[in-house]
Amino acid sequence: MATTDQPALSFPRETFAKLSPHPYLLAHLQPSSSASSSIRANGRSPTEFRTAHVNNGSLTHAEGSAVVRIGDTTVVCGVRGEILLASNVAGYRVDKSTSAGTVYNEAKDLDLLVPNIELATGCSPAFLPGQPPSTLAQSLSTRVYSLLHSSGLVDGEDLRIWYQPPNLGDESMMDEEDTEAPEPEIKAFWALYIDILFISLDGNPFDAAWAAVVSALNNVRLPKAYWDPDREMVLCEDSVARSKKLQLRGLPIAVTALVFRAKEQSQGKDRKNWILVDPDMFEEGLCDESVTIVVDCGNGKTKILGLSKAGGTTVGKRQIKEILNLAETRWNDLGHLLKG
Repeated sequence: MATTDQPALSFPRETFAKLSPHPYLLAHLQPSSSASSSIRANGRSPTEFRTAHVNNGSLTHAEGSAVVRIGDTTVVCGVRGEILLASNVAGYRVDKSTSAGTVYNEAKDLDLLVPNIELATGCSPAFLPGQPPSTLAQSLSTRVYSLLHSSGLVDGEDLRIWYQPPNLGDESMMDEEDTEAPEPEIKAFWALYIDILFISLDGNPFDAAWAAVVSALNNVRLPKAYWDPDREMVLCEDSVARSKKLQLRGLPIAVTALVFRAKEQSQGKDRKNWILVDPDMFEEGLCDESVTIVVDCGNGKTKILGLSKAGGTTVGKRQIKEILNLAETRWNDLGHLLKG
């Protein structure tokens, strides 16, 4: 009686990844053959970033906008400007006097930069319609808000609307010292509402959201605004030629890396681990230690504007230096895209 060979029992890659995600990623990073290089399940090396695509000025009804796509994570950011009268600000200090050791920051104290993040229904399987704002959306909004002010990205002078009162005195009856023009007054401010919408989410949301914010702010043009003393209100000119562009203080870029650790280890030996930059959603579910560095490498100098770490005890000085070097490389590749 003839016998036939039974097919070997095997699973597709997608099934293996769902059934045993940690061994699946470990098998890629630690191949059995020494001739094979370490590679992630998505085909990238541990230090390889996803390709970024940036499109500025996509929204016609916003002062500035940008669409940023990093891999399968896509973010739309629109910046809308509204005028806040100084007379409507309770306790606004015209003299800007501060106590010792404090700095008066109008953009922060008056909430002139207001970010809001929304994760659209369908951006990932975890976000269903009818749900309240997620913890992720709230934490991302807080991180973007904090970095906006700590980095000093937006110059507060660009948000002020000045008025120069006329000199109504009789010059023939006044001395030369008394004919000086009155001091200019701040009549209003521009408040920028920064709306960030995720239409697709596949890991590393903060880096993508921050890149969209920087690109959109770099695209902002505010109309020429002036104080009309007769109407006692602020008016804006329609001429695009007289609008002004925000003068950003640098170009900070965020880079996030995760630490993936092998569970198998011998007694008394160091645990094998890998630094994975620009993680996707699959890798985020397998790592419990993350590091985010915000750098600005303009003028040939590297400035660290933010450094945060969460979970784990693996990352030390050597790993921080490695991530910093990767962040500098990312800045050189991504910087010209965000500038448009």
